[in-house]
Amino acid sequence: MKDPAPSRLPDRLIFVLSLAAFVAFWWVLSALKGEPRVLPAPPEVLAELWNEAASGRLTKNIGATLTRVAIAFGLSMVIGSVLGILLGRMPRLNRWANPWVTIFLNLPALVLIVLCYLWIGLNEVAAITAVTLNKTAMVLVTLREGARALSPDLGDLARVYRMPKGAVLRHVVLPQLAPYFAISARAGLAIIWKIVLVVEFLGRSSGVGFQIHTKFQMFDIPGVLAYALSFVAIMLLIEIALIQPFERRANRWRRVPDGALAG
Repeated sequence: MKDPAPSRLPDRLIFVLSLAAFVAFWWVLSALKGEPRVLPAPPEVLAELWNEAASGRLTKNIGATLTRVAIAFGLSMVIGSVLGILLGRMPRLNRWANPWVTIFLNLPALVLIVLCYLWIGLNEVAAITAVTLNKTAMVLVTLREGARALSPDLGDLARVYRMPKGAVLRHVVLPQLAPYFAISARAGLAIIWKIVLVVEFLGRSSGVGFQIHTKFQMFDIPGVLAYALSFVAIMLLIEIALIQPFERRANRWRRVPDGALAG
């Protein structure tokens, strides 16, 4: 049975056409609704976006949100990866720690945010701590599964050739864990910025979440959509420019060269 023929259109063109279809769908819904205060058309949102950018508020608030996202993302990836690999390679420790992991994995984000604000205060430390705690458990679970899936055959091969520990880590362990890092990074990027917006919505005086809160209080739907779509656009750019190339590179070692399995 032959594989289905691949699409002749390049991926970038398909991406652009898909976004254009989304904008058209939005425009049609806006026209059918006929009430700009409820669902403004794309030009109205773009006009609001331009006004926010011209005033400098857009750059300032996006910068504040991106800083919080970057710090919390980095902390959660480092802490979650270290703990996940340790628990994946140490079953006895994992048995004791597993209830803790389950608790933090299922604790609602809103609860952690409120508790951090109550215990630490309405400050940046509380905001970053709340976001980091929410994401760390997810990274831990993913990397724990990756550590459990490490090939014992490759480990035995490294011992036979007496490879140094640094070389084993670089050439044997990390390539096998790379797809799990990519999964954690992609899921983390999709989730962590949403949690940051909630943190800003509840207790910060800057950032995209704070501006959405302000626009919401004034029932300024174009303003809400302008800030939401601006940050979504940045996340799409990061996904295309960073996450997807890293994911392709992380899975490159799994590919079998053409003709390698030929009889």
